[in-house]
This record gives sequence, C-alpha cells and structure tokens, in this order.
Amino acid sequence: MTLIRNFFPPAALFAALASALLPATSQAGDTTPAQQLSHWSAQAGTPGNADKGRVFFATKHGGEWSCASCHGTPPTAQGKHASTGKSITPLAPAFNPKAFTDTAKVDKWFRRNCKDVLSRECSAGEKADLLAYLNSLKP
Repeated sequence: MTLIRNFFPPAALFAALASALLPATSQAGDTTPAQQLSHWSAQAGTPGNADKGRVFFATKHGGEWSCASCHGTPPTAQGKHASTGKSITPLAPAFNPKAFTDTAKVDKWFRRNCKDVLSRECSAGEKADLLAYLNSLKP
C-alpha cells in the first residue's frame, strides 16, 4: 500500500478506484452522431452505407411500418407517431442538434424502434447504415 501511495496521490487513487468500481453511466451529450456512426461501423466491421440506410429507412420489413412511417421521408422535419399521433422531433442530426447525442437514448430508441419495424433488434450494420443515411442529410 505504501508503494501505491508513493506513486499515486490520494485524490488520483480515489478517482481511479471509483471509476473502476462504479457502474458506467451515460450522460446527455456524451456522444455525437459521428461517434455513433463510427461505433456502429466498427461493431459491424464495415463502414455505414448511406444508400443502404436510405432504402432500409423507407422499407416495410414484413410489418405494417417502416422507419419513415413515423419519422417522415426524408426525416428532416417533425414526424408523427403512426398510431398515437405524438409529435416526433426531426431525426436527421443536421435538423435536430440533440439527435444521437445521448448513448442511453440512442440504445433505447434503436432497440424499441427496430423491434417495432423489424420484430427484432437491428444489427450493427443496419444501425451503421441508418446513421450514415441520417448524417448525410443536410439543410
């Protein structure tokens, strides 16, 4: 223990121990749309493809909804939930500065919306393609 104290000041040692022992949490603003695209592209092992993402976004995958059913085509304006009518902020990051900036929300909404559209979770490649498409939309 003396050896550790000689190399690490108490505050640094406490911070290191706390970060190792406490669960990681995501804070609002902890990511960017580009970082999300990079993350999912790395998970997929291939870069996101905007053209594939555009087609995926507009396609009904055997169900009654596509992503576009609620988010609009293109998803640059306010959308409307297909069954509840609830307003949805624009999905494209260039039109909504908060889009894809909170990792916990990104994970939650990908999980929920993919299950609604696909009846399963989206693959890493599908997420990368969708993000490539959404990030490509500019005013």
